[in-house]
Amino acid sequence: MHNPIPHDVIIAGAGPVGLFLACELRLAGLSVLVLEKAEDHRSPLKRLPFGMRGLSAPTIEAFHRRGLLDDVAPPAKDGPAGGKAAAAHWMQQPRRPGGHFAGIQFYLDAVDSSQWPYRLPGPAGTSMAVEMEHLETALAARATAMGVEIRRGLGVDGFSQSDEDVTISAGGEIFRARWLVGCDGGRSTVRKLGGFAFTGTDAEFTGYSVEVEMADPDTLSLGRHYTATGMYTYARPGTIAMVEFDGAAFHRKEPITLEHVQAVLRRVSGTGVTVADLHLATTWTDRAYQATTYRNGRVLLAGDAAHIHSPLGGQGLNLGLGDAMNLGWKLAATIRGDAPAGLLDSYFDERHPVGAQILDWSRAQVALMRPSPSSRALEAIIRDLIATRDGATYFAERVWGVSLRYDLGGSHRLVGRGAPDFELADGTRLGERLRSGQGLLLDFDAHPALQALASRWNGRITYVAEDARERMGLSALLLRPDGFVAWAADDGPDLEHAAQAASRWFGEGD
Repeated sequence: MHNPIPHDVIIAGAGPVGLFLACELRLAGLSVLVLEKAEDHRSPLKRLPFGMRGLSAPTIEAFHRRGLLDDVAPPAKDGPAGGKAAAAHWMQQPRRPGGHFAGIQFYLDAVDSSQWPYRLPGPAGTSMAVEMEHLETALAARATAMGVEIRRGLGVDGFSQSDEDVTISAGGEIFRARWLVGCDGGRSTVRKLGGFAFTGTDAEFTGYSVEVEMADPDTLSLGRHYTATGMYTYARPGTIAMVEFDGAAFHRKEPITLEHVQAVLRRVSGTGVTVADLHLATTWTDRAYQATTYRNGRVLLAGDAAHIHSPLGGQGLNLGLGDAMNLGWKLAATIRGDAPAGLLDSYFDERHPVGAQILDWSRAQVALMRPSPSSRALEAIIRDLIATRDGATYFAERVWGVSLRYDLGGSHRLVGRGAPDFELADGTRLGERLRSGQGLLLDFDAHPALQALASRWNGRITYVAEDARERMGLSALLLRPDGFVAWAADDGPDLEHAAQAASRWFGEGD
């Protein structure tokens, strides 16, 4: 007798990427088990100040489209205007910064959002600061409420796959699923055991994030400083980030002691500063590697398991959450059996170039930080450029993810971009209409032919006939479940191309 497969998908890793992916799969009605090695997700390093992460526009839009934005938003007391978040050095400034490139900040009042005519204002803004622990707590609560099973204290330590399923061992227990997704971080066991090639560039420095008490705190200058041996950033009372270009000689090699931190800080700062007490410390590097494929049979990778780079600029979390949003609906359609040919392959086709671009963005920042005369000269030029309106807008576009566009074919200005959050005539917003996880055909002019077309994919495409306060010159547009525009028309229904787009992303209609 054939034994039923207990789970559609097992996810290794209960970080934000794994939890968000689990929510996406449950939204499609799949059975999902998440296995997490750590017993407890809470950690001082996931709290402010070191646990602060910036969410980019695509991530905020994804949370808005799934009704998660209020859940993940930080409590008011911890927001960017004050409270614990104010301990971050970039909040202690008269102008409100919007982000940075290698520590060179751009400011909100210099960004010209009119250069982004494919966006509309709405609840989903372009950036948001969150605390990592709060984000994980919110996503775990949502996943549990949706029926995701989360097993902590069980890290994947082995698996084998067949044409039909994957058998997984974790903590002495055996599990079976149709698919396994590794969301288990930069040192991913799933990636290593799955034989995924992982290539890139090795680290040039050891980075430190430390919370200390100094005997002579005025010895260090506040803010960010490039030096002859690296870089350091200092915010009172004792929050320090520093980089020493030592080829990552110290990263994860031995325990981080007060004496070591003091020695590195003295070398990097060029001062005789004395560290009286060490409260918290961690290291990181600029190693930039990426898997050459995100799928091996029934095993997939997402998040840091698929790509790693330095945390400069805060791109990694957003990159992983974008993987989850892209993969979830495609894997669900594949499991349901209604996916068109090549749909799951498009996950790699779309996300790998995005990851490669982020890795290069990280490498470019490292090049600007090197303690050399040429890097300092280049830094001066970038600093001048980023201070201009066009420069600030360009860097904001990249850092905030506003420039994200998948190559989906077609010439329309919106195809491949995240859909603008139209305010519809009935008072709802487009983002709210995507919470079911289905595709959506938005028909501003209520064409009967488009309604008939959408009915061919009943249950996979929701038809909405509503005008909007600002329709951007459009007549209709078709959205994928992740909210990206698959087809758009300015005039008339253009039935042939609309049907082609629907078939490409939703399979054969009825």
